[in-house]
Amino acid sequence: MNTASKTITSSYPPSRHAVAGGCMRSILLMSCLPLYANDYIVYSPVVVAGQNEIESRAALDQGGHPSVPGAWEEDLSIAHGMSAWWKSEIYFLKEAASTQTPPRLLGYEFENTFQAAAQGRYAFTPGFLLSYEKSRQAGVPDALEMGPLFERQEGSLKQDLNLIWESALQHDVPTQPGWRAAYAARYRYSDAWQPGVEAYLRHSDHSNQIGPTLSGEWPQHRGDELEYSFGAVFGCNHSAARVTWILRLEEEFN
Repeated sequence: MNTASKTITSSYPPSRHAVAGGCMRSILLMSCLPLYANDYIVYSPVVVAGQNEIESRAALDQGGHPSVPGAWEEDLSIAHGMSAWWKSEIYFLKEAASTQTPPRLLGYEFENTFQAAAQGRYAFTPGFLLSYEKSRQAGVPDALEMGPLFERQEGSLKQDLNLIWESALQHDVPTQPGWRAAYAARYRYSDAWQPGVEAYLRHSDHSNQIGPTLSGEWPQHRGDELEYSFGAVFGCNHSAARVTWILRLEEEFN
């Protein structure tokens, strides 16, 4: 989600904006490469009040250790900037499959991003992610995710860092919280041409990946914007997939 190019001018703490009606104006194509929804995304802490988003994300794992079968996952979500410091997002389609299992509905997710300070106030724009995931799979508990988000903008270079903790909500079975770290750097040559790099470290499956990305945005009518991001991250250790192809599409509108 590329909201970093927008500058927040509202004072803090900002007043709450009413939720805009009719968020769903169009649906992005879902016939794209299939994503481990949160595992292959680097969140921005920047929130735009009143902005609506429809996003499709997908990822495809290929090759690697025999214990890492080829797999894909796809998500579809809608989001709204509730205020200049709070964005709420609902994932109403989370599907996955592998070479060994048929497609299945993973569940639903209610995600919130909180921007802790105005852009430019500090060297890094700070934020926080809080998410609740409702599982639809037998034997898989619901989960809670949370953690700090950081973004730094220096001229045409934007960098984001996420540190996310994950905990299964299962009282009868002891579970150890996991974590993941995600980093992205992007250089803006133009609105439509923004090459970069993304890196992921995941404690849950002990896999580390890094690779190139290409992102961009195209203005639409009435100030709307269509954004894309495509990349490939390569495994850096024995437990990671050899390569994971990532595709994201997002429409932003007021």
